Amino acid sequence: MKTYLSGAAVAALAIGFATETLATEWNVSLWGKRRAFTEHVEKLAELVSEKTDGAFTMNISYGGLSSNRENLDGISIGAFEMAQFCAGYHADKNPSITVMELPFLGVSTLEQERDISMAVYKHPAVAGDLARWNATLLMPSPLPQYNLVGLGDAPSSLADFEGLTVRATGGIGAAMETVGAVPTSMSATEVRQAMDSGVIKSASFAPHAHMSFGTIENATWWTTNLNPGTVNCPVVVNTDALDDLTDDERAALLGSVDEALDHYIDYYNNQTMAAWGPALDERGITRVTFPPEEIEAFKKAAAEPAAKAWIDANTARGLPAQELFDLVTGMVADGS
Repeated sequence: MKTYLSGAAVAALAIGFATETLATEWNVSLWGKRRAFTEHVEKLAELVSEKTDGAFTMNISYGGLSSNRENLDGISIGAFEMAQFCAGYHADKNPSITVMELPFLGVSTLEQERDISMAVYKHPAVAGDLARWNATLLMPSPLPQYNLVGLGDAPSSLADFEGLTVRATGGIGAAMETVGAVPTSMSATEVRQAMDSGVIKSASFAPHAHMSFGTIENATWWTTNLNPGTVNCPVVVNTDALDDLTDDERAALLGSVDEALDHYIDYYNNQTMAAWGPALDERGITRVTFPPEEIEAFKKAAAEPAAKAWIDANTARGLPAQELFDLVTGMVADGS
């Protein structure tokens, strides 16, 4: 027996299929677990879904899609539509944005880190650099200055860093070498095990990561004012996927970036940093503060040589390295 559908039923099915067809879902590759470092991505997903009445959603995965060091590669082949990574994990793949990882740039707030990063991301040479990976820079993950937690006796001067094995990437690693430390680059998820097994004796992170990845659990000391720099960890989208969005979807995505970053900075300043001091106190971790003259000597030894080396190397790559460096330092000097 044949079954015939009424015109109304056919129309209802057609609408249902159309709704299903028009829905857009992006896969987003992060790592670790939800924490201060990912709050802007979580907020962005929430805002985009709200603004499109659920027609554009994001499936956020913490490690299920790719390792953090391979997120840019995954973006390049369209394995997922959005991802977060840190420039220092593969400086050769994204040399332009490593300008933000140079030591002692003088960036003092998350708001300033955000503004300068966004200015760098909009530079044509930087956009072109990431375009090689079919990636469009969407927003930074502003982080405060890094400091070290470590095992064993607390250092009493910078001379005590001689021979100290430390997890430090990018410009921070280069800075630590100038005081005799032995930097090792590894992803955040590997650090706790490396400390527990004795592969490294200290780790350089922002406070949220020290808490999230457990480096303070067995630590005995923390440097309060070493402040050698920070890392730059952008959120990028696959350019083809971005181009395939409807005008309304694209407006919802791009129009939510500022609000997502506002949420991120508020969360970091008012929740993460509020928890940091008590976390140290609960574990009896000694705070180490170096005298201003030692910090100034450290800065003098590390900053200029690192900047010159970065400019020379990236000019040779064909990047306007001096221009990018001047953009960053100029905004710092202006208090931007």
